[in-house]
Amino acid sequence: MAAGTKTVLITGASGDIGRALVRRLDELGGWRVLAAVRSLDAGEELARGSTAVVPVKLDICDDASVAAARDDVAGRLDGRGLDALVNNAGVSADGPLELVSIEALRRQFDVNVIGQVAVTQAFLPELRRARGRVINMGGAAGRLTVPMYGGLSASKAALDSLTNALRMELKYQGVRVSYVEPGALGTDFFQRSAEVARRDGQTGSPESQRIYEKAIEASAKAIAGSRTSPVDAAVGAIVKALSARRPAARYIVGLDARLGLMFLPRFPAGVRDRVLMANLKLGRKTFDA
Repeated sequence: MAAGTKTVLITGASGDIGRALVRRLDELGGWRVLAAVRSLDAGEELARGSTAVVPVKLDICDDASVAAARDDVAGRLDGRGLDALVNNAGVSADGPLELVSIEALRRQFDVNVIGQVAVTQAFLPELRRARGRVINMGGAAGRLTVPMYGGLSASKAALDSLTNALRMELKYQGVRVSYVEPGALGTDFFQRSAEVARRDGQTGSPESQRIYEKAIEASAKAIAGSRTSPVDAAVGAIVKALSARRPAARYIVGLDARLGLMFLPRFPAGVRDRVLMANLKLGRKTFDA
């Protein structure tokens, strides 16, 4: 590895944000990018044509996989430590909470919360050695609970809180921690999560499922038609967190996130509820109770 080159490990590297970040860092130069993926085929595709991108097999919800990835990465660092970890992997369990299966909700927290901590714990010794950085990918839904996406909101709220704790706990150990908080991005994240929801099916009685049919359809159409920020906006924020001399604790990405987080949390709960439900086209007629 060339002198001055830094090493970053990116989880969820085969997703939209992950792929774009891998490409950006590869183009910038000065980075060796360890692209963490569950499938090495996907990792090899990411690494094709680049000498700076190295696929690493990692399932963040599997303890044995995390341990194996830790050993793999440590062997590549030559004792110099890991300069940065980007916890980018994430999933969403869509739907009203009455109909989201406990298995799907548990998987949501395993990936978005527990897996993030497991990976961070595993790589902190190497991060300390390099006086490195941790960047956690969150979302505005963690501070503004979104109806029909309560599982996602809850998991991102938990990750936000854990990130705050990590930032303070690691402050005097030389490891900086940042949280990237995007609004809606131009990715297929919600399309993929909707497909997973259809695959997993719904819990609850047929009567309960009938009550929500129109609401699910209305919210899905609203999400599909909403304004989004480009993926590059989130990638740019991550790059700032990686390269700034003094990285910010939080990077808010997208006009919708900035405006929403600036004003809506200050509103009374009833007003805030009406605004969020109106944005998702959820009115009295969309619920058949």
